[in-house]
Amino acid sequence: MALGADHLAVGACLHCPGQDRHRDGVPPDRPAGRATVAGAGRRPDGTQPDGARAARGRRPRRRTDGRHATERRVGAREGTARSRTTRGRRPNERWLAYMADRLAAAGAPESHLAPLRAALARGTLPALSPALPDREIVPGELLDLPGRRLRAVWTPGHTPGHVCLHLEEEHPARLPGNGRLFSGDHLLPGITPHIGLYEDPDDTTPTDPLGDYLDSLERVSRLTPAEILPAHQYPFTDAPARVAALLAHHASRLTGLLALLATPLTPWQLAERMTWNRPWDDIPHPSRTIAVAEAESHLRHLVMLGRAEAVPGSGPVTYAAV
Repeated sequence: MALGADHLAVGACLHCPGQDRHRDGVPPDRPAGRATVAGAGRRPDGTQPDGARAARGRRPRRRTDGRHATERRVGAREGTARSRTTRGRRPNERWLAYMADRLAAAGAPESHLAPLRAALARGTLPALSPALPDREIVPGELLDLPGRRLRAVWTPGHTPGHVCLHLEEEHPARLPGNGRLFSGDHLLPGITPHIGLYEDPDDTTPTDPLGDYLDSLERVSRLTPAEILPAHQYPFTDAPARVAALLAHHASRLTGLLALLATPLTPWQLAERMTWNRPWDDIPHPSRTIAVAEAESHLRHLVMLGRAEAVPGSGPVTYAAV
């Protein structure tokens, strides 16, 4: 399954601090949510995301079992505090400048960077503001919902703070399995969620969003819900089968990238050569930015696995298969 440019993201709901956009890749305006979870990220436009989220806290790397519950609580508190300090800091301007610099480092041509820099110079930025969460959602714990058993399941990948909600009750139609899962943008019946590399400019800790996503998929598969209620498309069953298909997709994607990296490439050059649902020349400006972030997340995962590495002395930095 080729990952299309219009598959590079899906919409915002309670669960998801996501890179929300319409099918042309442009982020829509949506009301801000009010809850927070440990370790949530930002949108590419600089706003804090909708739904269950927080600004990035200190989250445990690639571990999500009960032994890290205390660390998550600390991360949630720190993330909430940090998000409240963003008021008045013009986060859109700061984030847009960061993205322009990051794209330049990825090898983006001046024709792609010019609109971002022009918007910064003119001060014509989206009139959006950070969402300030006022409640923490601790992964693994039941939500305070009298009479129901709704458990938060931290599923980083699409965004660092993405959360699914597991309704631990018998299915009303008595379908086999363990309750129902509100899967947000994490698990969708016919769309591959966007997994991009978007990092906090204040945090130099290397991240691996694709690795986090693959781990989160397996965690959701083990829940074996009777039915999945996603943020997009339609309800579906057999989460393990859908998870297996997504894992196979990303394995194929990584294999294809390794073949491309037989010749050193910048992230931008890699994105140009990857298979999308339309020719690169037909992908609009915002979606190209998203595509590069997608390429970078896969490239970062290969580097983390020791399968690719930066070429010393290259600038912009190129990467090659190991």
